[in-house]
Amino acid sequence: MFGRWLGDRTNRGQRTGPLAALSTPPGAGVLSCRVVDPVDEPVHGAELTVSDSLGRRVVSGGTDPYGLFVATLPAGEYRIAVGAEGYAPYRATALVGENSLASLGDVILQVAQPPAPPAPGDWDVEPAHSSIAFTARHIGLALVHGRFNSFAGVVRIAERMEQSAMHVVIDAASIDTRVRMRDDHLRSADFLDVGRFPTLEFYSDRFVHRGGSRWAVTGALSLHGVTRTVTLDTEYLGLGNGMEGETRAACRATTELHRDDFTVSWQSMLARGIAVVGPSIRVDLDVQIVPKN
Repeated sequence: MFGRWLGDRTNRGQRTGPLAALSTPPGAGVLSCRVVDPVDEPVHGAELTVSDSLGRRVVSGGTDPYGLFVATLPAGEYRIAVGAEGYAPYRATALVGENSLASLGDVILQVAQPPAPPAPGDWDVEPAHSSIAFTARHIGLALVHGRFNSFAGVVRIAERMEQSAMHVVIDAASIDTRVRMRDDHLRSADFLDVGRFPTLEFYSDRFVHRGGSRWAVTGALSLHGVTRTVTLDTEYLGLGNGMEGETRAACRATTELHRDDFTVSWQSMLARGIAVVGPSIRVDLDVQIVPKN
């Protein structure tokens, strides 16, 4: 085992094998570990943060496809935090000696318990603590960030989460990029055409568990008079209590929309060589829901 081999190497105070080629500056040593799951499979992409004794971050990075992490550090005592999606956090300390190898060996991450789901029943999206934001590229260069300020929605939580459903209605005219002239143009017939299509609507009755706190919420998005299937990559954040003690649940979600899918192509402008908005738009949602009264 690589981790045990590293531990043996530390005891000998010298480096051989694959780490022998590592050159350490004066006053520095090497910290290493192998991150695995409970059945000894490597955890690829686990995030490690190494901090000094005062809590200041010294280095951070992810594990390679074999679950390995190696860093050269000034000699000293360090705190190590290891995290990966779907696993409970892991913390340890290590003493890195000059021109020597300090190994944590195999760091075994335990599978985290997913947060408790909301109780079955109808829940309202709470606009005051929710946001629907988007990012688009403008003229092929700068990014334009915006949001919709007015929306409402309800989520029906089923006994089995996979059978839940949701319906969200967005006021198209509430689009806000903090530039009035641009917002007026986005509301016009060139873009959202809010006179003809005053709302955007999303309906879903397909909740697919992807493991841990990750869900895929697939449904129909109606925008600009066209309906397309859209999947929200969703992270459920769990339950909490508001300032007045009310129960609430929270999640984050992202998706990418292609404007041509919704016939929002603005060919007259493109024909004149004006690349107003890029071909795709990223949507980011932060949502809190409360039990329906």
